[in-house]
Amino acid sequence: MAYICPKCGKKIKQFDNYARCTYCGNRILIKERPNLAKDVPTD
Repeated sequence: MAYICPKCGKKIKQFDNYARCTYCGNRILIKERPNLAKDVPTD
């Protein structure tokens, strides 16, 4: 599962020992979600 750093916008796929952006060092990461639309019945 990939995460996105909101500060620099890079994708991070693996962590060493703790969750931190390997590019800028930011500790706040956002989980990447798939772009899927759900079909919900309205009955």
